[in-house]
Amino acid sequence: MNIVFLFSDEHTGTVMGNSGHPVVCTPHLDRLAEKCYTFDNAYCNYPICTPSRLSMLTGRYPHQIDAWDLGVIPNREHKTWGDYLTEAGYETVLCGRTHFNGTDRLQGFSHRLLDDLPRWISRNGRPPNRTADARRGSNSHVTECGPGDHEHTQYDQHVTDLAVKYLKEKAASADDKPFLLYCGYMHPHFPLIAPPEFFSLYDPNSLALPDTWNEPLESQHPIIQHHRWSWRNDIPPPEETVRCALASYYALVSCLDAQIGRILDAIDSSRLSEDTIIIYTSDHGEMAGSHGIWQKQCFYESAVKVPLMIRLPSGETDRVKQNVSLVDVLPTLLEITEVEEPSDLPGESLLKIARYQSDETTRAVFSEYHHMGMVNAGFMLKQGDYKLCHYVGSQPQLFDVKTDPLENIDLAQKPEYAVIREELENVLSGIVDPDVVDARAKANQAARR
Repeated sequence: MNIVFLFSDEHTGTVMGNSGHPVVCTPHLDRLAEKCYTFDNAYCNYPICTPSRLSMLTGRYPHQIDAWDLGVIPNREHKTWGDYLTEAGYETVLCGRTHFNGTDRLQGFSHRLLDDLPRWISRNGRPPNRTADARRGSNSHVTECGPGDHEHTQYDQHVTDLAVKYLKEKAASADDKPFLLYCGYMHPHFPLIAPPEFFSLYDPNSLALPDTWNEPLESQHPIIQHHRWSWRNDIPPPEETVRCALASYYALVSCLDAQIGRILDAIDSSRLSEDTIIIYTSDHGEMAGSHGIWQKQCFYESAVKVPLMIRLPSGETDRVKQNVSLVDVLPTLLEITEVEEPSDLPGESLLKIARYQSDETTRAVFSEYHHMGMVNAGFMLKQGDYKLCHYVGSQPQLFDVKTDPLENIDLAQKPEYAVIREELENVLSGIVDPDVVDARAKANQAARR
Protein backbone atom coordinates (compact mmCIF):
# COMPACT_ATOMS: atom_id res chain seq x y z
CA MET A 1 0.00 0.00 0.00
CA ASN A 2 1.45 3.37 -1.03
CA ILE A 3 1.12 6.44 1.21
CA VAL A 4 1.00 10.09 0.18
CA PHE A 5 1.24 12.45 3.15
CA LEU A 6 0.25 16.08 2.53
CA PHE A 7 1.46 18.45 5.23
CA SER A 8 0.74 22.19 5.37
CA ASP A 9 2.02 24.83 7.77
CA GLU A 10 -0.27 26.86 10.03
CA HIS A 11 -3.67 25.65 8.80
CA THR A 12 -6.16 25.73 11.63
CA GLY A 13 -8.63 22.86 11.62
CA THR A 14 -11.82 24.88 11.20
CA VAL A 15 -10.73 26.94 8.18
CA MET A 16 -12.09 24.69 5.41
CA GLY A 17 -15.40 24.25 3.72
CA ASN A 18 -15.79 20.67 4.93
CA SER A 19 -15.24 21.74 8.54
CA GLY A 20 -18.16 24.13 8.26
CA HIS A 21 -16.42 27.41 7.56
CA PRO A 22 -18.95 29.73 5.88
CA VAL A 23 -16.49 31.65 3.71
CA VAL A 24 -13.26 29.79 2.95
CA CYS A 25 -13.16 28.11 -0.46
CA THR A 26 -11.44 24.70 -0.38
CA PRO A 27 -13.05 22.60 -3.13
CA HIS A 28 -10.23 20.05 -3.34
CA LEU A 29 -9.94 19.45 0.40
CA ASP A 30 -13.72 19.17 0.45
CA ARG A 31 -13.52 16.60 -2.35
CA LEU A 32 -10.89 14.69 -0.40
CA ALA A 33 -13.00 14.78 2.76
CA GLU A 34 -15.95 13.19 0.98
CA LYS A 35 -14.00 9.92 0.81
CA CYS A 36 -12.13 10.15 4.11
CA TYR A 37 -12.12 9.47 7.75
CA THR A 38 -12.27 13.08 8.94
CA PHE A 39 -11.14 13.82 12.49
CA ASP A 40 -13.01 16.82 13.84
CA ASN A 41 -11.00 17.05 17.07
CA ALA A 42 -7.38 16.70 15.96
CA TYR A 43 -4.62 18.57 17.78
CA CYS A 44 -0.93 19.28 17.46
CA ASN A 45 1.40 18.37 20.32
CA TYR A 46 3.25 21.69 20.28
CA PRO A 47 1.86 24.89 18.69
CA ILE A 48 5.00 25.85 16.77
CA CYS A 49 6.67 24.30 13.74
CA THR A 50 9.82 22.28 14.46
CA PRO A 51 8.85 20.59 17.75
CA SER A 52 5.43 19.70 16.36
CA ARG A 53 6.97 18.12 13.27
CA LEU A 54 9.62 16.14 15.14
CA SER A 55 7.03 14.92 17.62
CA MET A 56 4.79 13.71 14.80
CA LEU A 57 7.63 12.02 12.89
CA THR A 58 8.83 10.11 15.96
CA GLY A 59 5.38 9.48 17.44
CA ARG A 60 6.60 10.85 20.78
CA TYR A 61 5.79 13.95 22.80
CA PRO A 62 8.25 16.84 22.39
CA HIS A 63 9.59 16.52 25.95
CA GLN A 64 10.34 12.83 25.31
CA ILE A 65 12.68 13.69 22.42
CA ASP A 66 14.12 17.02 23.69
CA ALA A 67 12.32 18.94 20.95
CA TRP A 68 12.03 22.09 23.01
CA ASP A 69 11.94 24.89 20.44
CA LEU A 70 12.41 26.05 16.86
CA GLY A 71 16.20 25.81 17.03
CA VAL A 72 16.47 22.18 18.11
CA ILE A 73 18.62 19.82 16.05
CA PRO A 74 17.25 16.23 16.20
CA ASN A 75 19.48 13.82 18.09
CA ARG A 76 18.30 10.77 16.08
CA GLU A 77 17.94 8.71 19.25
CA HIS A 78 14.38 7.86 18.27
CA LYS A 79 13.25 6.36 14.99
CA THR A 80 11.17 8.38 12.54
CA TRP A 81 8.61 7.30 9.96
CA GLY A 82 11.49 7.14 7.50
CA ASP A 83 13.41 4.66 9.63
CA TYR A 84 10.46 2.35 10.25
CA LEU A 85 9.14 2.30 6.70
CA THR A 86 12.55 2.09 5.02
CA GLU A 87 13.28 -1.00 7.13
CA ALA A 88 9.89 -2.37 6.02
CA GLY A 89 10.90 -2.15 2.35
CA TYR A 90 9.35 1.21 1.45
CA GLU A 91 10.90 3.93 -0.64
CA THR A 92 10.60 6.92 1.68
CA VAL A 93 10.71 10.28 -0.06
CA LEU A 94 10.68 13.84 1.27
CA CYS A 95 9.52 16.68 -0.94
CA GLY A 96 9.41 20.21 0.44
CA ARG A 97 8.94 21.83 3.82
CA THR A 98 10.10 19.81 6.82
CA HIS A 99 11.69 22.52 9.01
CA PHE A 100 14.48 20.15 10.06
CA ASN A 101 17.57 21.82 11.52
CA GLY A 102 21.17 20.66 11.19
CA THR A 103 23.06 18.84 8.47
CA ASP A 104 20.99 15.63 8.46
CA ARG A 105 18.40 16.52 5.84
CA LEU A 106 16.80 13.07 5.64
CA GLN A 107 16.07 11.99 9.24
CA GLY A 108 15.74 8.35 8.22
CA PHE A 109 14.04 8.88 4.83
CA SER A 110 15.68 7.48 1.70
CA HIS A 111 15.98 10.69 -0.31
CA ARG A 112 14.62 14.16 -0.99
CA LEU A 113 13.12 15.68 -4.10
CA LEU A 114 13.34 19.20 -2.62
CA ASP A 115 14.87 20.62 0.57
CA ASP A 116 13.60 23.43 2.81
CA LEU A 117 14.21 27.02 1.84
CA PRO A 118 17.71 27.78 3.18
CA ARG A 119 16.59 30.61 5.46
CA TRP A 120 14.35 28.21 7.38
CA ILE A 121 17.21 25.88 8.35
CA SER A 122 19.06 26.49 11.63
CA ARG A 123 22.60 25.13 11.51
CA ASN A 124 23.69 26.01 15.05
CA GLY A 125 20.73 24.82 17.14
CA ARG A 126 20.46 28.15 18.93
CA PRO A 127 17.48 28.29 21.32
CA PRO A 128 15.04 31.19 21.67
CA ASN A 129 15.35 33.90 24.28
CA ARG A 130 12.75 33.16 26.95
CA THR A 131 13.46 36.04 29.34
CA ALA A 132 10.66 38.32 30.43
CA ASP A 133 11.87 41.07 28.08
CA ALA A 134 12.19 38.86 24.98
CA ARG A 135 10.08 40.26 22.17
CA ARG A 136 9.55 39.88 18.44
CA GLY A 137 11.00 42.70 16.39
CA SER A 138 7.74 43.72 14.70
CA ASN A 139 4.17 42.66 14.00
CA SER A 140 4.89 42.02 10.32
CA HIS A 141 3.12 38.65 10.67
CA VAL A 142 -0.07 40.75 10.50
CA THR A 143 0.84 43.96 8.73
CA GLU A 144 2.70 42.34 5.84
CA CYS A 145 -0.41 41.26 3.99
CA GLY A 146 -2.38 41.61 0.77
CA PRO A 147 -2.16 40.41 -2.83
CA GLY A 148 1.22 39.73 -4.41
CA ASP A 149 3.82 37.18 -5.40
CA HIS A 150 6.00 35.53 -2.76
CA GLU A 151 8.71 32.88 -2.65
CA HIS A 152 6.47 30.65 -0.50
CA THR A 153 3.94 30.45 -3.34
CA GLN A 154 6.66 29.66 -5.86
CA TYR A 155 8.13 27.08 -3.50
CA ASP A 156 4.80 25.31 -2.99
CA GLN A 157 4.25 25.17 -6.74
CA HIS A 158 7.69 23.58 -7.11
CA VAL A 159 6.83 21.02 -4.40
CA THR A 160 3.74 20.03 -6.35
CA ASP A 161 5.56 19.96 -9.68
CA LEU A 162 8.14 17.51 -8.32
CA ALA A 163 5.58 15.42 -6.46
CA VAL A 164 3.31 15.10 -9.51
CA LYS A 165 6.29 14.11 -11.66
CA TYR A 166 7.26 11.47 -9.08
CA LEU A 167 3.69 10.10 -8.92
CA LYS A 168 3.39 9.90 -12.70
CA GLU A 169 6.68 8.02 -12.90
CA LYS A 170 5.50 5.60 -10.22
CA ALA A 171 2.20 5.06 -12.00
CA ALA A 172 4.01 4.23 -15.23
CA SER A 173 6.68 2.04 -13.64
CA ALA A 174 6.60 -1.75 -13.46
CA ASP A 175 8.39 -1.53 -10.10
CA ASP A 176 5.93 -2.58 -7.40
CA LYS A 177 8.02 -1.36 -4.45
CA PRO A 178 5.67 0.60 -2.15
CA PHE A 179 6.45 4.23 -1.37
CA LEU A 180 5.78 6.91 1.21
CA LEU A 181 5.78 10.38 -0.34
CA TYR A 182 5.81 13.27 2.14
CA CYS A 183 4.82 16.60 0.56
CA GLY A 184 5.52 19.60 2.79
CA TYR A 185 3.96 22.97 1.97
CA MET A 186 4.72 26.48 3.29
CA HIS A 187 1.19 27.82 2.92
CA PRO A 188 -0.74 29.19 4.68
CA HIS A 189 2.17 30.27 6.94
CA PHE A 190 2.81 34.02 7.09
CA PRO A 191 3.87 36.39 5.57
CA LEU A 192 0.32 36.85 4.46
CA ILE A 193 1.12 37.69 0.83
CA ALA A 194 -1.42 35.86 -1.32
CA PRO A 195 -1.60 35.35 -5.09
CA PRO A 196 -4.03 37.95 -6.48
CA GLU A 197 -6.30 35.33 -8.08
CA PHE A 198 -6.95 33.81 -4.66
CA PHE A 199 -7.04 37.10 -2.74
CA SER A 200 -9.79 38.24 -5.11
CA LEU A 201 -12.04 35.46 -3.73
CA TYR A 202 -12.39 37.36 -0.45
CA ASP A 203 -13.65 40.89 0.09
CA PRO A 204 -11.88 42.18 3.22
CA ASN A 205 -14.70 44.62 3.93
CA SER A 206 -17.35 41.92 4.09
CA LEU A 207 -15.49 39.37 6.24
CA ALA A 208 -16.72 38.66 9.74
CA LEU A 209 -13.89 39.41 12.16
CA PRO A 210 -13.36 37.35 15.32
CA ASP A 211 -15.41 38.85 18.15
CA THR A 212 -12.21 39.11 20.18
CA TRP A 213 -9.89 40.59 17.52
CA ASN A 214 -9.37 43.73 19.66
CA GLU A 215 -9.90 42.12 23.09
CA PRO A 216 -8.49 44.41 25.82
CA LEU A 217 -5.12 43.14 27.01
CA GLU A 218 -5.85 43.92 30.66
CA SER A 219 -8.91 41.66 30.67
CA GLN A 220 -6.93 38.54 29.79
CA HIS A 221 -5.05 35.86 31.72
CA PRO A 222 -1.53 37.05 32.69
CA ILE A 223 0.09 34.36 30.52
CA ILE A 224 -1.92 35.48 27.49
CA GLN A 225 -1.11 39.12 28.22
CA HIS A 226 2.62 38.36 28.15
CA HIS A 227 2.20 36.14 25.09
CA ARG A 228 0.56 39.00 23.20
CA TRP A 229 3.21 41.49 24.30
CA SER A 230 6.06 39.14 23.42
CA TRP A 231 4.80 38.47 19.90
CA ARG A 232 3.82 42.10 19.22
CA ASN A 233 0.09 41.39 19.39
CA ASP A 234 -0.56 43.60 22.44
CA ILE A 235 -1.79 46.52 20.33
CA PRO A 236 -4.25 45.36 17.68
CA PRO A 237 -3.56 46.75 14.20
CA PRO A 238 -6.20 48.99 12.60
CA GLU A 239 -9.35 47.16 11.56
CA GLU A 240 -8.51 47.75 7.90
CA THR A 241 -5.23 45.87 8.35
CA VAL A 242 -6.89 43.05 10.27
CA ARG A 243 -9.44 42.63 7.50
CA CYS A 244 -6.73 42.52 4.84
CA ALA A 245 -4.69 40.02 6.88
CA LEU A 246 -7.70 37.76 7.39
CA ALA A 247 -8.55 37.84 3.67
CA SER A 248 -4.93 37.02 2.91
CA TYR A 249 -4.91 34.05 5.28
CA TYR A 250 -8.07 32.66 3.71
CA ALA A 251 -6.54 33.22 0.26
CA LEU A 252 -3.40 31.29 1.22
CA VAL A 253 -5.57 28.39 2.38
CA SER A 254 -7.32 28.42 -1.00
CA CYS A 255 -3.97 28.57 -2.78
CA LEU A 256 -2.80 25.55 -0.78
CA ASP A 257 -6.04 23.81 -1.69
CA ALA A 258 -5.25 24.24 -5.38
CA GLN A 259 -1.88 22.52 -4.96
CA ILE A 260 -3.52 19.64 -3.12
CA GLY A 261 -5.98 19.37 -5.98
CA ARG A 262 -3.10 18.79 -8.38
CA ILE A 263 -1.80 15.95 -6.20
CA LEU A 264 -5.25 14.38 -6.00
CA ASP A 265 -5.66 14.59 -9.78
CA ALA A 266 -2.29 12.90 -10.34
CA ILE A 267 -3.33 10.01 -8.08
CA ASP A 268 -6.94 9.67 -9.16
CA SER A 269 -6.16 9.72 -12.88
CA SER A 270 -3.77 6.77 -12.58
CA ARG A 271 -3.60 3.23 -11.25
CA LEU A 272 -2.26 4.67 -7.98
CA SER A 273 -5.82 5.36 -6.87
CA GLU A 274 -6.27 1.62 -6.33
CA ASP A 275 -3.51 1.22 -3.75
CA THR A 276 -2.60 4.64 -2.35
CA ILE A 277 -3.60 6.07 1.02
CA ILE A 278 -3.76 9.86 1.31
CA ILE A 279 -3.34 11.70 4.60
CA TYR A 280 -3.71 15.46 5.04
CA THR A 281 -2.91 17.50 8.15
CA SER A 282 -0.98 20.55 9.38
CA ASP A 283 1.67 21.18 12.03
CA HIS A 284 -0.45 23.67 14.02
CA GLY A 285 -3.10 26.32 13.50
CA GLU A 286 -3.26 30.10 13.20
CA MET A 287 -5.07 32.37 15.65
CA ALA A 288 -5.94 34.82 12.85
CA GLY A 289 -6.89 37.58 15.28
CA SER A 290 -8.85 35.55 17.80
CA HIS A 291 -8.23 36.89 21.32
CA GLY A 292 -6.10 39.58 19.72
CA ILE A 293 -3.47 37.01 18.68
CA TRP A 294 -1.84 36.29 15.34
CA GLN A 295 0.39 33.26 14.73
CA LYS A 296 0.06 30.44 17.32
CA GLN A 297 2.26 29.70 20.44
CA CYS A 298 -0.69 29.15 22.80
CA PHE A 299 -3.37 26.57 23.53
CA TYR A 300 -6.52 28.24 22.21
CA GLU A 301 -8.36 26.06 19.72
CA SER A 302 -7.33 28.11 16.70
CA ALA A 303 -3.65 27.54 17.54
CA VAL A 304 -3.67 23.84 18.44
CA LYS A 305 -6.51 22.38 16.38
CA VAL A 306 -5.49 20.99 12.98
CA PRO A 307 -7.24 19.39 10.01
CA LEU A 308 -6.74 15.64 9.75
CA MET A 309 -8.11 13.36 7.02
CA ILE A 310 -7.26 9.85 5.87
CA ARG A 311 -8.46 8.46 2.53
CA LEU A 312 -8.29 4.70 2.05
CA PRO A 313 -8.69 2.91 -1.30
CA SER A 314 -11.50 0.92 0.32
CA GLY A 315 -13.60 4.08 0.48
CA GLU A 316 -14.33 3.96 4.23
CA THR A 317 -15.74 7.28 5.47
CA ASP A 318 -16.86 8.74 8.76
CA ARG A 319 -16.56 11.88 10.85
CA VAL A 320 -14.69 11.02 14.01
CA LYS A 321 -15.40 12.99 17.19
CA GLN A 322 -12.76 11.45 19.44
CA ASN A 323 -9.84 13.62 20.47
CA VAL A 324 -6.73 12.67 18.49
CA SER A 325 -3.32 14.26 17.99
CA LEU A 326 -0.34 14.15 15.66
CA VAL A 327 1.46 11.50 17.73
CA ASP A 328 -1.28 9.14 16.50
CA VAL A 329 0.02 9.36 12.92
CA LEU A 330 3.03 7.03 13.39
CA PRO A 331 0.98 4.18 14.94
CA THR A 332 -1.39 4.60 11.98
CA LEU A 333 1.43 4.20 9.47
CA LEU A 334 2.76 1.18 11.34
CA GLU A 335 -0.67 -0.46 11.21
CA ILE A 336 -0.99 0.28 7.49
CA THR A 337 2.44 -1.17 6.73
CA GLU A 338 2.09 -4.06 9.20
CA VAL A 339 5.19 -3.01 11.13
CA GLU A 340 5.37 -3.93 14.81
CA GLU A 341 4.62 -0.92 16.99
CA PRO A 342 6.93 -0.09 19.92
CA SER A 343 5.11 -0.56 23.20
CA ASP A 344 6.10 2.85 24.57
CA LEU A 345 4.54 5.09 21.91
CA PRO A 346 1.95 7.43 23.49
CA GLY A 347 -0.32 7.46 20.42
CA GLU A 348 -2.79 5.03 18.91
CA SER A 349 -3.68 4.14 15.34
CA LEU A 350 -6.18 6.59 13.90
CA LEU A 351 -7.76 3.75 11.94
CA LYS A 352 -8.49 1.84 15.12
CA ILE A 353 -9.94 4.96 16.69
CA ALA A 354 -12.09 5.63 13.63
CA ARG A 355 -13.30 2.06 13.14
CA TYR A 356 -14.03 1.25 16.76
CA GLN A 357 -15.02 4.62 18.16
CA SER A 358 -17.68 4.65 20.83
CA ASP A 359 -20.22 7.30 21.65
CA GLU A 360 -17.99 8.47 24.50
CA THR A 361 -15.41 11.07 23.51
CA THR A 362 -13.24 10.93 26.62
CA ARG A 363 -9.85 10.28 25.04
CA ALA A 364 -7.20 12.73 26.28
CA VAL A 365 -4.72 14.60 24.07
CA PHE A 366 -1.68 16.56 25.18
CA SER A 367 0.32 19.56 23.98
CA GLU A 368 3.19 21.60 25.43
CA TYR A 369 5.16 24.82 24.88
CA HIS A 370 8.70 25.88 25.86
CA HIS A 371 9.42 28.82 23.57
CA MET A 372 9.46 32.60 23.61
CA GLY A 373 6.29 34.16 24.99
CA MET A 374 6.09 31.80 27.97
CA VAL A 375 8.91 32.34 30.45
CA ASN A 376 7.90 29.06 32.11
CA ALA A 377 6.50 25.93 30.50
CA GLY A 378 2.90 25.57 29.41
CA PHE A 379 0.95 22.32 29.00
CA MET A 380 -2.48 21.49 27.57
CA LEU A 381 -4.66 18.50 28.39
CA LYS A 382 -7.96 18.08 26.55
CA GLN A 383 -10.24 15.27 27.62
CA GLY A 384 -13.74 15.09 26.28
CA ASP A 385 -14.92 18.67 25.87
CA TYR A 386 -12.83 20.10 28.70
CA LYS A 387 -9.45 21.69 28.15
CA LEU A 388 -6.95 22.44 30.90
CA CYS A 389 -4.08 24.85 30.24
CA HIS A 390 -1.47 24.36 32.96
CA TYR A 391 1.16 27.07 33.34
CA VAL A 392 4.17 26.53 35.58
CA GLY A 393 4.22 29.30 38.19
CA SER A 394 0.80 30.71 37.25
CA GLN A 395 -2.89 29.94 37.56
CA PRO A 396 -4.36 27.56 34.95
CA GLN A 397 -7.14 28.09 32.46
CA LEU A 398 -10.07 25.70 32.02
CA PHE A 399 -12.55 25.74 29.15
CA ASP A 400 -15.56 23.74 28.03
CA VAL A 401 -15.12 23.98 24.27
CA LYS A 402 -18.55 22.45 23.58
CA THR A 403 -20.55 25.15 25.34
CA ASP A 404 -17.89 27.84 24.87
CA PRO A 405 -16.16 27.14 21.53
CA LEU A 406 -14.57 30.60 21.43
CA GLU A 407 -13.01 30.01 24.87
CA ASN A 408 -14.24 33.24 26.40
CA ILE A 409 -15.20 31.79 29.79
CA ASP A 410 -12.37 30.58 32.01
CA LEU A 411 -13.78 28.03 34.47
CA ALA A 412 -10.56 27.34 36.38
CA GLN A 413 -11.43 29.37 39.49
CA LYS A 414 -15.12 28.46 39.64
CA PRO A 415 -15.82 26.17 42.64
CA GLU A 416 -18.34 24.07 40.72
CA TYR A 417 -15.56 22.99 38.31
CA ALA A 418 -12.99 22.13 40.98
CA VAL A 419 -13.54 18.37 40.59
CA ILE A 420 -13.17 18.50 36.81
CA ARG A 421 -10.04 20.62 37.12
CA GLU A 422 -8.53 18.15 39.60
CA GLU A 423 -9.36 15.20 37.33
CA LEU A 424 -7.63 16.84 34.39
CA GLU A 425 -4.62 17.77 36.51
CA ASN A 426 -4.32 14.12 37.55
CA VAL A 427 -4.42 12.93 33.94
CA LEU A 428 -1.83 15.54 33.01
CA SER A 429 0.47 14.47 35.83
CA GLY A 430 0.29 10.92 34.49
CA ILE A 431 1.82 12.17 31.25
CA VAL A 432 4.30 14.74 32.50
CA ASP A 433 5.70 16.33 35.66
CA PRO A 434 5.38 20.01 34.66
CA ASP A 435 8.03 21.36 37.01
CA VAL A 436 10.58 18.67 36.15
CA VAL A 437 10.06 19.06 32.40
CA ASP A 438 10.20 22.85 32.68
CA ALA A 439 13.58 22.54 34.40
CA ARG A 440 14.83 20.09 31.76
CA ALA A 441 13.82 22.42 28.93
CA LYS A 442 15.54 25.41 30.49
CA ALA A 443 18.71 23.44 31.22
CA ASN A 444 18.84 22.19 27.63
CA GLN A 445 18.27 25.66 26.22
CA ALA A 446 20.90 27.19 28.52
CA ALA A 447 23.46 24.57 27.46
CA ARG A 448 22.74 25.17 23.77
CA ARG A 449 23.03 28.93 24.19
